[in-house]
Amino acid sequence: MLTVKSLRKTVPGGRVLFQDLNLSIDKGQFVAITGESGVGKSTLLNVLAGLDRADAGSVAIDGVAVESLQDDALTRLRRDRIGFVFQAFHVLPHLDLAHNVALPLVLQGVGADESLARSAVMLEAIGLAGRGSDYPRELSGGELQRVAIARALIHRPALILADEPTGNLDPDTAAKVMSLFVEQVRSAGASVLLVTHSPVSAAVADRVLHLTHDGLIARA
Repeated sequence: MLTVKSLRKTVPGGRVLFQDLNLSIDKGQFVAITGESGVGKSTLLNVLAGLDRADAGSVAIDGVAVESLQDDALTRLRRDRIGFVFQAFHVLPHLDLAHNVALPLVLQGVGADESLARSAVMLEAIGLAGRGSDYPRELSGGELQRVAIARALIHRPALILADEPTGNLDPDTAAKVMSLFVEQVRSAGASVLLVTHSPVSAAVADRVLHLTHDGLIARA
């Protein structure tokens, strides 16, 4: 599903974030990457999604070489094959929950009736049945992250990239949201790459790796 070979990334000034980074994630596998703030976890996700470019190395998603794609093809790849979950939710405040969750389907050209019907199913799956007409301002942080999870999964992507998805939540809410996240991605059969500084969040993964300047180190 995801294959990364000899990836290297530097920042302005020449500082190496990581180099010789290799990673392989099989279909349906859940992998967590830990590391301290500033080590390059979010940058790594951006490179994998084609939002940023590495200095060297290769990234392939479902056999497609990300670095070989032009902007339009990269946009289609992200739209069709990848789901994103962010720490800051990125739920659109001017859309109600039904339309927030349905947005990836709309971008794929799915009709309004089908998009909203599938959105209602996803909202029910995350415990927010009947709240499609509510707006983000009416939700708690934990509820907003549930909406973000539903939006990431609604178009049935092959790969989920999650960047500190519980970082803005209190420990109890974070545990509940992470449990829901695992339940939903397992049900969807998606591959997951989660980056986090939280050992508790990482513990749900099939494999845990630690990001260093010299690549990834397996954690027991």
